[in-house]
Amino acid sequence: MTGTHADSGDGHDGRDGHKGNDGRDGGRRLRADMTATLARETAKPYRRVGLFAWRFAVNKMSRDPAYIGILERGLIPDSGRLLDLGCGQGLMAAWLLTARARYEAGNWPAQWPAPPRVGSVAGIELMPGDVARARAALAALGPLGANAGFVAGDLRAADFGKADAAIILDVLHYMDRAAQDAVLLRVRDALAPSGTLLIRVGDAAGGWRFRCSRWVDWTVTFARGHRLSALHCRPLSEWRAALAALGFAVDAIPMSAGTPFANVLLVA
Repeated sequence: MTGTHADSGDGHDGRDGHKGNDGRDGGRRLRADMTATLARETAKPYRRVGLFAWRFAVNKMSRDPAYIGILERGLIPDSGRLLDLGCGQGLMAAWLLTARARYEAGNWPAQWPAPPRVGSVAGIELMPGDVARARAALAALGPLGANAGFVAGDLRAADFGKADAAIILDVLHYMDRAAQDAVLLRVRDALAPSGTLLIRVGDAAGGWRFRCSRWVDWTVTFARGHRLSALHCRPLSEWRAALAALGFAVDAIPMSAGTPFANVLLVA
């Protein structure tokens, strides 16, 4: 998939500074309100799973700009099958399904694209505990979550099947470069010819922001009881080159708003 995904329009036409400021302020308020509302609604089924799962869901979806950014920019098209690699406890699936339900109920910002209509979500996650939480939370959604399935597996060996869209958020840097390239090759082969791939990476050329991202990665890994290991990061230019070598046309969108990180969302 190709194309340029610019930041959302803010109402500024270059001729009236007051209108432009009002538009930007209104856009920020809308974004903040929708983020808070969707985070609360999406996190509800995680209360049944446990306090940790619920708190993690609320904090992650409230503070991570990728969730609202994907919806605000309409980055995931209507898809038959969405592949979520490194899906954690299934937050993206729950987020997208909740957003679509709000849209179909007529409760969605008129100026935003419609949330994607997703036929099914297939999540693959290394940690069995996260898989169990994902299954329990999506089951609690009832019919809304019936077409979301999650399996425990290592992305370096798991069967991806076929997909119309794939998303990989903050995962690839945990495997070495050869494994990264092998996973990306298999994702390309799994995607339909017109499929969409979203990858969030840290830009290793991002200076202190990148160093902050790496420190937080290590801290969170240690806090969750996992073994600390080397992180295999690349500058943005190298990520773009790796995807281009596989035939992808790539757009890069900064995806660190409200955080001190050097994260970029690649849309291919």
